[in-house]
Amino acid sequence: MKLWEKGISTDKRIELFTVGNDRELDVVLAKYDVLGSLAQAKMLGKVGLISEKEKQDLVNALHEILKDIDNKTFQIEDKFEDVHSKIEFLLTEKVGEAGKKIHTARSRNDQILVDMHLFLKDELQIIKNQTRALFDLLMDLAEKNKNVLLPGYTHFQIAMPSSFGMWFSAYAESLIDDIILINAALRIIDQNPLGSAAGYGSSFPIDRTFTTKELGFNTLKFNSVAAQMSRGKSEKTTAYALSSLAGTLSKLAMDVTLYSSQNYNFLSLPSRLTTGSSIMPHKKNPDVFELIRGKCNKIQSLPYELTLITNNLPSGYHRDLQLLKEGIIPGIQNIKACLDMAHYSLQDIQVKDNILDDPKYDYLFTVEGLNELVSQGIPFRDAYKLIAQQVEEGTFQSCKKTSHTHEGSINNLCLEEIKMKMESNWNTY
Repeated sequence: MKLWEKGISTDKRIELFTVGNDRELDVVLAKYDVLGSLAQAKMLGKVGLISEKEKQDLVNALHEILKDIDNKTFQIEDKFEDVHSKIEFLLTEKVGEAGKKIHTARSRNDQILVDMHLFLKDELQIIKNQTRALFDLLMDLAEKNKNVLLPGYTHFQIAMPSSFGMWFSAYAESLIDDIILINAALRIIDQNPLGSAAGYGSSFPIDRTFTTKELGFNTLKFNSVAAQMSRGKSEKTTAYALSSLAGTLSKLAMDVTLYSSQNYNFLSLPSRLTTGSSIMPHKKNPDVFELIRGKCNKIQSLPYELTLITNNLPSGYHRDLQLLKEGIIPGIQNIKACLDMAHYSLQDIQVKDNILDDPKYDYLFTVEGLNELVSQGIPFRDAYKLIAQQVEEGTFQSCKKTSHTHEGSINNLCLEEIKMKMESNWNTY
């Protein structure tokens, strides 16, 4: 069944190519298609385009379909082109002629727009909550390990002293930037496109303000052409937010993978969170974090994929836009899985004490020695050369202590201020 069926059959090869994997992806959107149809039915009844009885019959039938979706018994068989045609078929089957009226003043174009806006809005809120849970865990770990020293590296060379408190809270504060971008995406998505029809509105006296309130959107996408142009823009904006978050997770995963190797041995994971080798009995591989790294690197390519699909399209609807679902839906599923596994695994991460007892880390404190000389009145450049000479001659004596006082330094992590920053950005959307 196709909503555009005219009684003229379509070449089967053309049909297979144009439908693609829409049925599989549309199952994810089925709930939102029903919610859009519920708002549409109520609005059609309100403005008198269908009778009160027809409206109520449609509402009751849509709630039945919604139960099937919640129970995971809803399917889109091969004879249906997409979720829209399946739901309209079910409505007609359940309530007769009224089911054929649900599409009044509506196009598949604004149906899929509503579906995607509602889907992205829900999924971004879930991702936002998952990100907050990871933030809270990282801040707890930072507090717990704030005095456990850790060598800092630049250029993969021993650089300056850090701490696990600084390391954990660095990633926590970076997640705040990702929350800001998620909020920005939510603001763009939280606009109702229903009523734009095929992109140029309708001659029916529909009430778009009513459907905006009914669907829980913050505002209306007023211009019908602008509403259609949000297809692609909404997905791409979401992709940029996901990409930013994926960048944070990928870097964190890389650190965990590196730091848990025997050459670094800064931290370890319980055996139950690692995998083994088929031939090397001693191996305990951090596969979870390697896959988080790989999946998140793939997610970071998503904005460019969506850009290349949409960047040369003029206004109006184009079938190219169907391909957006193939990237954004799996991308959302993958980032949620990565957040879940990062939170699950980091709860039991084990940090190593006394890492800096190893003599190779003595040079971490050359800057501390230099600054001590400067505080005694020696010009900085002279003090720098003096310490460099001691390092060359092997006479440098490491103090192995820090006394940093500025905000965000090793001895003044500003953990409470970071928590306050998260709170101030949490509800800004």
